[in-house]
Amino acid sequence: MYLGIDVGTSSVKAVLVDGQERILTSVSAPLEVDRPHPGWSEQDPDAWIRGCEHVLDTLAASHREALSAVEGIGLSGHMHGATLLGADDQPLRPAILWNDGRSEAECRLLEERCPRSREISGNLAMPGFTAPKLLWVARHEPELFARTRKVLLPKDYVRLFLVGDHVSEMSDAAGTLWLDVAKRDWSDELLQATGLTREHMPRLVEGSQSSGRLRPELARRWGMTRAPVVAGGGGDNAASAVGIGAVKPGSAFVSLGTSGVLFVSNARFSPNTEGAVHAFCHAVPGTWHQMGVILSAAASLEWLSSLLGEPAPALIAALGERVEAPSPVKFLPYLSGERTPHNDASARGAFVGLAHGHGRAALTQAVLEGVAYAVADCLRVLADAGTQVARASAVGGGSRSPLWLRILASVLDRPLDVHAEGDFGGAFGAARLGRLAATGEDPFVLAVPPPVARVVEPDAALVPRYAEEYARWRRLYPALKQVS
Repeated sequence: MYLGIDVGTSSVKAVLVDGQERILTSVSAPLEVDRPHPGWSEQDPDAWIRGCEHVLDTLAASHREALSAVEGIGLSGHMHGATLLGADDQPLRPAILWNDGRSEAECRLLEERCPRSREISGNLAMPGFTAPKLLWVARHEPELFARTRKVLLPKDYVRLFLVGDHVSEMSDAAGTLWLDVAKRDWSDELLQATGLTREHMPRLVEGSQSSGRLRPELARRWGMTRAPVVAGGGGDNAASAVGIGAVKPGSAFVSLGTSGVLFVSNARFSPNTEGAVHAFCHAVPGTWHQMGVILSAAASLEWLSSLLGEPAPALIAALGERVEAPSPVKFLPYLSGERTPHNDASARGAFVGLAHGHGRAALTQAVLEGVAYAVADCLRVLADAGTQVARASAVGGGSRSPLWLRILASVLDRPLDVHAEGDFGGAFGAARLGRLAATGEDPFVLAVPPPVARVVEPDAALVPRYAEEYARWRRLYPALKQVS
């Protein structure tokens, strides 16, 4: 048996997986995000621990025999979150999360202090990353910064609770802006730029390697016959890639979750900082990945749903099974700023081309297409880095909409694979990493894609029309930037 624990922004989730990779059960505990000021996003780190305790206590009560046989545990978690610990390993302040935008000025300061930062990290300095957050703390909360002894990422704070050690792994560490991504090691140069040293960092392992064993008292609490190994695990997207089988170079997935991701596995470090592509280590050894990230994918549809007072599925259903033509209304999905390709935390969303005759249907279609165009932006800048995507798996809540996938496939002019029903997200990928750490199996043999239930092909009649509309859509951001 293997256990995957995913520390998400909105919940902590655990899945129990058997040796045939069947999910026996899953349990989750909700989390809340605090927004004390506009653009801020924080969370209580101990809420992650309470969530972890809740899901494992629940599993111990409902599936004690299966839980007792767990040999490996894997961890997944939302990336970039800055968790500052004092000498007693207790949090000094709420964690500053991935979608917190307060450190835009510190991004510029970091790149001034370390002109080679893009070369070393493979990424632009963005407010979402961890290092600029620590510069913000140093400038605005200097006494607290001086008391900081360790900086951990969210899942690694949960690991500290589970194994009693400060450990991270390559995929999550790559999102801090302190890692030399090509060398898969901390960069002294980048750490120095934020007033830190290696002493402030956890030790590093690969995602499929052991980071230690579960503390004996916790193993007894949850009825485990032997303390299982705890794998390095992965950042949420890398762990999801392991779950969906996107580990071999060239394999890809597109996620329509709260945020949107176009993820491609690479055999080598392949940065494109000019296009705001993320170039990170993968959660398996000797492998890297690229990501284009949009901050509001399904979140854009949920925003419209809230605005119109109608559930998102009902809004989509009103459009029918297919659209006959692109919407005359254009939508920019920059409700929380944007990463790829603009790296602009101050970018904002917009509807363009509204007329008296446009109602809910036009707005809904515009949102679906606007998100698809934003994914096309990611595909374009990945191609600029030399990465070709022939097809991709579709995951995330938005992938449950056949219409949205038909629009996306037609905008990208790429087939999208929809896998058989199952939970193949971060928690399942974490369980696979836990298994790899326990058994030493080959990750490229174990982490294969689940069966494909259907393939969504591009609509040949819509592909050229969407290409024209995408070209027009691309002109909106620079035009609106001049007046906003």
